[in-house]
Amino acid sequence: MKIHVDVDCTPEEARTLLGLPDVKPMQKALMDEIEGRMKKALSAMEPDALVRMWLPASMQSLEQWQKFIWSRMTGAQGEDEPVDKGS
Repeated sequence: MKIHVDVDCTPEEARTLLGLPDVKPMQKALMDEIEGRMKKALSAMEPDALVRMWLPASMQSLEQWQKFIWSRMTGAQGEDEPVDKGS
């Protein structure tokens, strides 16, 4: 003997019938969080944001390099002058 039952219901009705939890609010909150993080990450990839992020660091290191070289050049000048010990 076989029994065949056709149930015509929506997914929400099937979840309720089987006692499964409704996860739509959790999915919506999770998707909103993911969307916010993606937008934040994409805004950091815009060319003007990248230039603002990289340029100050490179300009600062260039300025530090120039100061270092200048201090070595001016400091080396005093060290290379001959010292008069006998006069």
